[in-house]
Amino acid sequence: MKVRDLMSKDVQVARPGDSLQEVARRMHDGDFGFMPVADGDTLIGTITDRDLVVRALAGGVSATAPVVEFITRDPYTARVDDDLKTVLDAMSSRQIRRLPVLDKDNRLVGVVSLGDLSTRVKEKYAGEALEGISRN
Repeated sequence: MKVRDLMSKDVQVARPGDSLQEVARRMHDGDFGFMPVADGDTLIGTITDRDLVVRALAGGVSATAPVVEFITRDPYTARVDDDLKTVLDAMSSRQIRRLPVLDKDNRLVGVVSLGDLSTRVKEKYAGEALEGISRN
């Protein structure tokens, strides 16, 4: 099985100039805690609900500040043609719950998450990934 077979393709994307409040509102409304940040279709980073709280809010930053100041740059990514086992192993070893997915031209085309894995693949593989991701 390949990443393209189970990735989420309908992904909300933040833009570098989006405000922290706007991104937080979209996360709230969509009930998710992770967004790729892209300039056009080029991935420049990721932002999580935790980033919004720990990196921005806790530091007293204005809600109107641009999200680009608080993103994780150069995130680990998956490719659409990557083998599922390879991606699971990488997620486990790096303790990552969500990965942006890129095509052969490095364009952002989706996200693969532990949630995708847990609902769409054999329990054994998702359980192994969760165990690896969750260890201290």
